[in-house]
Amino acid sequence: MAIAEFTIIPIGTGSTSLSSYVAQLYTELERQEGIRFEMTAMGTLIEGPVDRLFEVIRLIHEIPFMQGAQRVSTSIKIDDRRDKETSIQQKMQAVAEKLSARTAE
Repeated sequence: MAIAEFTIIPIGTGSTSLSSYVAQLYTELERQEGIRFEMTAMGTLIEGPVDRLFEVIRLIHEIPFMQGAQRVSTSIKIDDRRDKETSIQQKMQAVAEKLSARTAE
């Protein structure tokens, strides 16, 4: 299972507000099977098979164009660990355990 973080920025929208684009991206992500996602204030995390992540990001990249954007900038980071299963939740749990051990000292 891989984890990807992506940020999609429509350019030339005529407004500084992008929340309507983000809402549409969220709606489309909810429809996608075989992935788990979490939105943050600055981007989106998704996890699933790496091929599926690429499919979903490609689909999501197109949404601002369908909403009238003439240019879209998409940044992607991928963590594809193959020596063991990983997840967004597992990564956060590992950090929480380290913090808990540090405060117990």
